Amino acid sequence: MYRIVPVLAIAGALLGAAGARAAEQTVTLAVKNMYCAACPYIVGTSLKKIPGVAKVAVSYEDKTAIVTFDDHKATVAALIAATTRAGYPSRPIADPGAASN
Repeated sequence: MYRIVPVLAIAGALLGAAGARAAEQTVTLAVKNMYCAACPYIVGTSLKKIPGVAKVAVSYEDKTAIVTFDDHKATVAALIAATTRAGYPSRPIADPGAASN
């Protein structure tokens, strides 16, 4: 019985540490006001400045930004605020094909 207790304590600590890890999430944002070839660069740059953002793909044609981020360091609200401050209001969309501007 006494040998099991330390093993269970170690297992519990490992499981607890795994649960505390950040989850990587991806969100697609519909981005307004993208009218020129420089716009995707500006949107991407503003998103990449947010701590926790790992990857950004901005499409001028689709008027979208697909952002992969660490949900313990960044939020969708922070991403939206970043694009809005840069002059490109955005909103999350469920289906990337549903974006319309």
